[in-house]
Amino acid sequence: MAYVVSSSITNILNVWADMGVFAYLLPFLMIFALVFGLISKSKMLGENKGVNAIIAAAVGLMALQFDYVATFFATIFPFAGIGMSVLLVALILMGMITDNEKATKWIFFGIGAVIFIFVIGYTFYNVPWLGSYAGEDWAPLLVLLLFIGGAVVAVVMGKNN
Repeated sequence: MAYVVSSSITNILNVWADMGVFAYLLPFLMIFALVFGLISKSKMLGENKGVNAIIAAAVGLMALQFDYVATFFATIFPFAGIGMSVLLVALILMGMITDNEKATKWIFFGIGAVIFIFVIGYTFYNVPWLGSYAGEDWAPLLVLLLFIGGAVVAVVMGKNN
C-alpha cells in the first residue's frame, strides 16, 4: 500500500493505525517495559539484563499473538482518558472551593475510585469475552467489585488487634 506524505496530523495518525502502531507496537512496548521492569526490579532471574530482555520480549510478543490485548487496550484507554478529564475538571473546581489538603486527598480518592469502577465496568462491557459480551452481566460484576472494594477499605481502615 502506497502512503502519501501529508502534513495533517489526522492523516499521520491514520497511517500509523494502518501500520499497526496502536494495535501492536505500543501494546508490545508497554508489556515489554512492564515485564522487563518487574523482572529486573525483583531480580528473580538474576541480574542478567539480556535474559530479562529476552523473556520480556517473548511475553510481549506472545501476548499479541491474538487480538485480545489490542482490543482491550483500544477499549480501556479511551475510557481512561475520559476519566482523567473528569478528574482534571474536579481538580480545577476543587481548587476554587477549598484549600484543605487532607479533605481534598480523600475526595479525589473517592472520585478516582468511582471513575476506576466505571472505566473497568465499561471496558468489560465493550470487550468480547469468550465469544459473548460481558455487558449482559455487568451489573452483578459491578456489585461484586463494590463488595470487594468495600472489603478492602474495611480491612485497611479497621483497627489492628
